[in-house]
Amino acid sequence: MKRVVAALILKDGKFLICQRTRHQTMPLKWEFPGGKIEEGEQPRDALRRELDEELGINAKIGEEVARIRHDYKTGSSVELRFYVVREYQGEIENRIFRDLRWAGRGELPSYDFLEADRELVKDIAEGKII
Repeated sequence: MKRVVAALILKDGKFLICQRTRHQTMPLKWEFPGGKIEEGEQPRDALRRELDEELGINAKIGEEVARIRHDYKTGSSVELRFYVVREYQGEIENRIFRDLRWAGRGELPSYDFLEADRELVKDIAEGKII
């Protein structure tokens, strides 16, 4: 099972969401920034590293707000851990994505998110999380 961390980056009541490129697996889907936990790496350290690589920021990783296991129809499975990020240093720059957007809670369900993220997106939109 692939272990993944993702950040719910909040600024002015909006969440940073990222769109995959055409060349990535599950192309053009929306997701929260983050990535795979490397062997021997702690989840928060992995997320800090991923946010630096993808967005060029030094993030203060907050509380874990959700842990989801998802099995894809292809047979692969993923465990996702979502952390809140309310503070970071540096300016966000798009290093790997097709697009970045700040979206309000109620707007999130209108984006075509990765299948594994959809339940969380629904919970955020309904105010159940954060």
